[in-house]
Amino acid sequence: MIELIVLDVDGTLTDGKITYSSSGEETKSFDVADGLAIAVWTKAFSKKAAIITGRNSSIVEKRAKELNITHLHQGIKNKQEVLEEILKKEGLSWSQVAAIGDDLNDYNMLKKVGLSFTPANGSHYLKDFVNVVCQNKGGEGAVREMLEYIFKEENLEEDFLNAWI
Repeated sequence: MIELIVLDVDGTLTDGKITYSSSGEETKSFDVADGLAIAVWTKAFSKKAAIITGRNSSIVEKRAKELNITHLHQGIKNKQEVLEEILKKEGLSWSQVAAIGDDLNDYNMLKKVGLSFTPANGSHYLKDFVNVVCQNKGGEGAVREMLEYIFKEENLEEDFLNAWI
C-alpha cells in the first residue's frame, strides 16, 4: 500500500515554465485539481507527501504549507538520497512510495520507488520505464491523475469520492 507520495515541482506540479516579473520576482502556477487531490491524500487519508525539487522557491514553500505536505526539500541534486532519509525517518520501504517526476534529475528516484509516474510531457527517457505515463501534462492535472490512479488501484476510490460529497 502506498503511504507516501513524492512530487517534483517544475514540470510536474507546474508546467515547467519559470516566469520572472519586471522586479525579478519568480512566479509559478499550480493546478487546483492537483492541489485538491493532494489535500484529500494528506488530510482525509492522513497519508504523507513530500516535495523534492532541484530549485529553491518561496512560492513552493507556501504551496507545500497550504497542502499539508510534511516533507519539503528544495535545492536538491540527489533526490534518491533525500528520499532514502525520509523513508528512514518515516519507517517506510521503497515499495510504499509513489513518485512523479518529469526529467532526468528524477530518474534514479523513479527507478527505486514502488510506483512511478511521469506527466505526458515528461522526458522520453523516463517514459521508457515508469509504471504510468500520465495523459495530462505537468501543471495540468498530472498529479491529480496520479492520485486517482492510486486511489483506484488501492480500492480507495469510493473514499476519495466521498471526501468531496
